[in-house]
Amino acid sequence: MFSPEGPTLRELAVQALSSVERGYDLLAPKFDHTPYRTPDRVLDAVARALEARGPFATGLDLCCGTGAGVDVLARVCRESVTGVDFSAGMLEVARGRALPPAPAVSWVRADARALPFGPAFDLVVSFGAFGHFLPRELPGLFGQVRSVLRPGGCFAFPVGAPPRPGSAGYWTLLGFDAAMRVRNALWRPPFVMYYRTFRLGDVGRELSRAGFRAGLHALPEFGSRPDGSPRARLVVARRLA
Repeated sequence: MFSPEGPTLRELAVQALSSVERGYDLLAPKFDHTPYRTPDRVLDAVARALEARGPFATGLDLCCGTGAGVDVLARVCRESVTGVDFSAGMLEVARGRALPPAPAVSWVRADARALPFGPAFDLVVSFGAFGHFLPRELPGLFGQVRSVLRPGGCFAFPVGAPPRPGSAGYWTLLGFDAAMRVRNALWRPPFVMYYRTFRLGDVGRELSRAGFRAGLHALPEFGSRPDGSPRARLVVARRLA
């Protein structure tokens, strides 16, 4: 799972006993050598799906980390792209990325729950960050996304099909979330990261309440499950006026 350039077991343990912000600051130099980075295959599939719905003028990568998602925005946005994250360490790595000469790219340190922008974007994307938000935080988070989108703007993010109940993947995620709850009950500061709290049905309802019209679109690059349902989808939520 981890390349030789990735973090050691000790480094991962120190990160896990830190706050979310401090943990990512520590992990940042080696983050791109971990399985936590969104795979290029996912980024490419999302970029192709968004190209069919664009082009867009301005884009925001929410919780951008080391900036992999900004590459997606650079393919579909003509004018400017912004990455926002609350980890100074992750942004430092992002600023060192090799980027195309256009569109213009900027990096901003801020909390996704208090974005320092007006309605300046046509597209907001996010990759793999929603496990860091508790279910009760989703209304505020989605409200912040709506506030930075122009009317008709698009909020898009990929979601994978959940593991089948009883499968190895199901028990792995269940065990991880249980261990994280025990860790957070016994240790401060908490490290919020849960895999099973971002449920698609709840997400759809909260997007609607926040003023979006949301739809699901299969990402055909990942094929289908035995029952014919997609293995991965793109949520595309349009801001209503």
